[in-house]
Amino acid sequence: MIIEAVTLGLLIGVVIGMLGGGGAILTVPVLVYALGQDVHTATTTSLLVVALASGVGAWGQARHECVCWKHTSAFAPTALAGTVAGTALNQLVGATALLLLFAGLMLAAALATWNNGAAATEGVIGTQCPPVQRTRVILAGLGVGFLTGFLGVGGGFVIVPVLAVLLAMPMRGAIGTSLSIVTIVSACGLAAHLVSGSTIDFGIAVPLAAGCIAGAVAGPQFGRRVSAQHLAHGFAALLILVAGYVLIATAISGGAPGA
Repeated sequence: MIIEAVTLGLLIGVVIGMLGGGGAILTVPVLVYALGQDVHTATTTSLLVVALASGVGAWGQARHECVCWKHTSAFAPTALAGTVAGTALNQLVGATALLLLFAGLMLAAALATWNNGAAATEGVIGTQCPPVQRTRVILAGLGVGFLTGFLGVGGGFVIVPVLAVLLAMPMRGAIGTSLSIVTIVSACGLAAHLVSGSTIDFGIAVPLAAGCIAGAVAGPQFGRRVSAQHLAHGFAALLILVAGYVLIATAISGGAPGA
C-alpha cells in the first residue's frame, strides 16, 4: 500500500505543479477508491497532502516570478471565512452524497476549464499583476473556501479559471498564484477539520504526501514545456475521466465505499 500511495502521490503532485490545482479533486477519489479510506477521512487527509504539495509548488513558481502576491493576500482571508461554513456542513452530509456532489463539481470545473482554455494567455507575472477586482475576489474567495471545507478540495481548479479569465491574469501567473492561495486555504481547512473531530490516517497520508511533494517539484518543469491552452484542455479531460469513474463506481456499488 505504501508503494501505491507514493506512486499515486507522485502523479497527483505533477498535476498540482503543472496546473496550479486539481490535486485535491483527484486526491479524494484516489484515497477512497485506490487506498480504501472512508470519504470523511479522505477529505481531511486530502487537505494535509495538498497543503504540503502546493506549498512546495508555490515556492518553485515564486522563484520564476509567477506568483502575484497581492492577489494571494486579497483572496485568502475571504476564503478562510468560507472554509468554516463548509467544514460544518461536511459533518452533516452522507458519504454517498459527498461523492455525487464531488463528481458534479468536477464536471462543472471541466466544462469551464475547457471553454476557458482558448482564452488562456501565456507569460509570467513579474511586476505586472492585473488590478485586484475586490468584489470578484471576495465572492470567489468565499466560494473556494466553502468548497475547501465541504469537499476537502484546495480549490485550485476554481481559482485558476477565476484568475486567468475573470481577472485577466496570464495562465502561468494564474497557476503560481493559485498554488500560493491553495496552500493557505488547505492548511486552514485542515485545521478546521481537525478541530471538528476529523482524523487522518498517517500511514497513508505520509507516503502519499511524500510522492505529492516530489511531483510538485517536477510538475512546473513539465508545465513550462506545454502551451497554456494544452494545459487547460488536458486538465479538463482529466477531470471528466475521474468524474466518470466516480459516478460509475458509485452506481455499481449502490453508494460510497463503506457507506
